[in-house]
Amino acid sequence: MNLLDRTPAEAASAVERWLADRGEPTYRSRQILPRLWQRPVVTWRDATDLPQTLRAALDEEHPLPRPAMAARQVSTDGTVKFLWDFPEGGAVESVLIPEGTRRTLCISSQAGCAYGCTFCATGRMGFIRHLATWEIVAQVREMAFDPDIGLPSNVVFMGMGEPLHNWDAVDRALTVLNDPQGMGIGARHITVSTVSLIPKLEKLAARPEQFRVALSLHAPTGARRQLLMPVERKYPLKDVLEVLQRFPRRVTFEYVMIRGVNDRPQDAAELARHARALGAMVNLLPLHPGGAPGMEATAPADIERFAQLLRDRGVNATVRRSRGLDISAACGQLRTQVDQGNGIVSQKDAGIEE
Repeated sequence: MNLLDRTPAEAASAVERWLADRGEPTYRSRQILPRLWQRPVVTWRDATDLPQTLRAALDEEHPLPRPAMAARQVSTDGTVKFLWDFPEGGAVESVLIPEGTRRTLCISSQAGCAYGCTFCATGRMGFIRHLATWEIVAQVREMAFDPDIGLPSNVVFMGMGEPLHNWDAVDRALTVLNDPQGMGIGARHITVSTVSLIPKLEKLAARPEQFRVALSLHAPTGARRQLLMPVERKYPLKDVLEVLQRFPRRVTFEYVMIRGVNDRPQDAAELARHARALGAMVNLLPLHPGGAPGMEATAPADIERFAQLLRDRGVNATVRRSRGLDISAACGQLRTQVDQGNGIVSQKDAGIEE
């Protein structure tokens, strides 16, 4: 049994049954369980507070799987990009963004993505497979083994894949990340970014924890959004906004600025109307290279003017600084095809085809 693929409560029950079957004292569970997520070990052999015979049995019957770090790149701005290979195949990337005492880890929920947003490099990969719960959490857990990093203060599901498309695994991963017996990261420090698959969005909204949600909006009307995001045909923006009206937490709109596509003054006016109705914040991001052949980023000065139009209408708007551009780690750039000369596998090497 892979205990890392269970919620903390499920893992506790499994460990207690296993110990009872072996005739071990019950207090051993209080030594074993923290080694999964709270004080994680690479292998059970490292849990030196346990008897050697018990460690050997745990290694045999409850091994702790890990991804292989295929590559690690560090940007000139301090951003770190990791490329992970999992035993089941399919390479994924995650990105650590340090800023003062805040360390945000952007994690992936799928290898590739099925939703094909025109400005996103991951969408151009196509869908490869869902990640299991343990594979999602492993991207966070691995940080604990790096003495220069440690556990992140914030986790955002903004890496590769659409989180709500892989809802069952993401649902359980949210529990592991947040549970005090798991990674213990506060719910308000965990954000799920989604193009918004309405049935699963409603399930996220029904959870009692204060997880944050970021809507990948990128256009203020359904007709314009459909040009950028095929998901609009199945889940129209008007229906998405209606669901978000019932969402019990503050929503953030993610809005990639594309020259001549979604950056007109009338776009700002319409976007402000939606944001005011929900009390939503707006994050404006420049279009980054690699995601959208044939499209151009809105000029920085024009992005600032767009932001001011939103602020003038009472909207909290932030222009996000691009991080990790030199290692293709910025929003919309994640794609498992980078320079083999830097020790990173290509899509072909990773079993991913165009």
